[in-house]
Amino acid sequence: MPEVTETQLPGFGVRHEFTTTGGERVGVLSHRGGRRELVVYGRNDPDACLTALHLSPEDTRTLAELLGATQVSEVLAAVQQRLEGVAIDWVNIPAASPFAGSTIRRGEFRSRTGVSVVAVIRADSTVPAPGPDFAFEPGDVAVAVGTPDGLSQFRELLRG
Repeated sequence: MPEVTETQLPGFGVRHEFTTTGGERVGVLSHRGGRRELVVYGRNDPDACLTALHLSPEDTRTLAELLGATQVSEVLAAVQQRLEGVAIDWVNIPAASPFAGSTIRRGEFRSRTGVSVVAVIRADSTVPAPGPDFAFEPGDVAVAVGTPDGLSQFRELLRG
């Protein structure tokens, strides 16, 4: 799963970006009102936007369904818009992470960053509400909730 970067855009919304396995840089700009823009950047100039699709909330739902999204992600997005200052993120646990093979307790993530790990996706299964003795494995995806700043600190800790 490619790493997704998140950039808060005060007064506007949030931008998520990632690089596809084919090398294309893709971004989604999420406006506070629910409108989205899907953007594709140039390969040689990551600041040059090649194309942008302006999607209404209905367009976004249709595209998400075509891409295989679930109703759960729609509910999470709606809740996140209503909870100012609270964010949710999906964070990859790389093999080089100092916390691969380590427990949530050892990481002390909540006391260090204010972030709570609410689920872990491992291969084709999900572990909801993992306890403090749950050990991360390389390739796991931690679903975490906290402030945008806390989530940034959490991502840095997991990268090592």
